[in-house]
Amino acid sequence: MPSQMIIRMPEDLKEKVSRQAKVEGKNVSTLVREVLENYIRDHDMASYVDDLWNRIGATLKAKGKGQEDIEIAIGQTRAEK
Repeated sequence: MPSQMIIRMPEDLKEKVSRQAKVEGKNVSTLVREVLENYIRDHDMASYVDDLWNRIGATLKAKGKGQEDIEIAIGQTRAEK
């Protein structure tokens, strides 16, 4: 169930947000929610790391590499140190 959040902003910013929402055919709540979701997505380190691991996994899979290959590479890297 959605909950409410009250925020304070200068009147001119409120007007700009309202105008932008109207231009995009959205209500202010939808526009603000999208902006906040994008901000969190772009600034949340955990999501970034998860995405990075997913991309690494996809790249390894595309190259035909499996769990055993990864374990060998880790072992070799650790042995070099």
